[in-house]
Amino acid sequence: MDKQQQQKLKRSLKSRHVTMIAIGGAIGTGLFLGSGSAIHQAGPSIILSYLIVGIFCFFMMRALGELILADPTKHSFIDSVEEYLGDRMEFVAGWMYWACWLTLAMADLTATGIYLRYWFPNLPQWVGPLVIVTLLMLVNMVNVGLFGELESWFAMIKVLAIVALIIVGIVLIICHYSVAGHSVTLTNLVNHGGFFPTGFSGFLMSFQMVAFAFVGIEMVGLTAGETKDPNKEIPKAINTLPVRIGLFYIGSMIALMAIYPWNQIKTTVSPFVQVFAAIGVPGAAAVLNFVVLTAAMSATNSAIFSTSRSLYSLARGGNAPKLFGELSPKAVPSKALTFSSLVLFITVILNYVMPAGVFSMIASISTITFIFIWLIILWTHIQYRRRHPVGVRFFRMPGYPLTSWLTIAFFLVVLIILLFIKATRLPLIITTAIFAILALGYGLRPQKEK
Repeated sequence: MDKQQQQKLKRSLKSRHVTMIAIGGAIGTGLFLGSGSAIHQAGPSIILSYLIVGIFCFFMMRALGELILADPTKHSFIDSVEEYLGDRMEFVAGWMYWACWLTLAMADLTATGIYLRYWFPNLPQWVGPLVIVTLLMLVNMVNVGLFGELESWFAMIKVLAIVALIIVGIVLIICHYSVAGHSVTLTNLVNHGGFFPTGFSGFLMSFQMVAFAFVGIEMVGLTAGETKDPNKEIPKAINTLPVRIGLFYIGSMIALMAIYPWNQIKTTVSPFVQVFAAIGVPGAAAVLNFVVLTAAMSATNSAIFSTSRSLYSLARGGNAPKLFGELSPKAVPSKALTFSSLVLFITVILNYVMPAGVFSMIASISTITFIFIWLIILWTHIQYRRRHPVGVRFFRMPGYPLTSWLTIAFFLVVLIILLFIKATRLPLIITTAIFAILALGYGLRPQKEK
């Protein structure tokens, strides 16, 4: 066995890192920037949407957790896909996962250029993406522990912003405070058209926006090979997901609509900015601009980590060039990381030539692809349990097999709903085509050595 074969990813991620990575994955820029549009789509029933989607995402994460813990020596869930669904599906899932994180990061990187111009109006649009990609690539090159530390702080900033909103909402309700000429009260959730003011169709249509908010939560499935004690830390991170969903998403939605009736929340600015500005918090816009900038950097940081580990797993499985399966002396898949980062540098060029609408398309394709990945994870878990009926005794999928099939059915329904929404119809068709092309392209790749 040569030196390269003896190298392994180092288990440098601590409990705090894994927990915060999971939290950071569950909180995206959509909560801070897009929640206004989501509220207008469904009204107060958006709270129920977050609850339902959150429950099914939790089941998906439990299936993922059982897959990982069945064999902690695996580097990521992509290795499990290869074992239980075959090499072709590993090829498809690995490259789709690599592509969806990159496209999502491209959209977020473009946003960072816009956010930075809040403080530096004359800064060229391409400078932000250039500086941020370079910085994050260098951070990830050091070791996985530094990545975990940086992502922990990114997640902490987002958490503090959400907790601050919830605390402000509670205080205003208790003190019977008035904002913009109306009282802050929980009855605002039902006094303006009821709990379903846009009807059941508006409630159903909100599922696609809510599902988009959860993309990235499965990233904990890429940390298995670099977590100090996966049997302890991964269950802890996954089991606390319902608490995070309740506090961060449902709690913030209730606070927003208690402070402002749902139909008075603006869609042109962040509802967080609207609330803090209305109650007289100085510098609210600047503070929230920093938060959304941090959220975008967090998404890019996660993308660099995820894509490099996906490419590493693909290379070790013979589905990507061998050089991407090599590790640096610091046990970092540096060549896979460098390649993924260089692809992200395309964003700098695209800021010159591509309109913003194209990036909206890219972001939609990315988030739809995540749902495809979730379905693959669930199907992989079903195949695992068919081979190993007992499962992982200390972390079994609750309610299996009923919950597994219900979760698959739910995500398929979400994809069907996307066909009836003009803005997501084409991205769904494109994503399905990419899936088919990868499945067919598998046969064109060089054959593995026996």
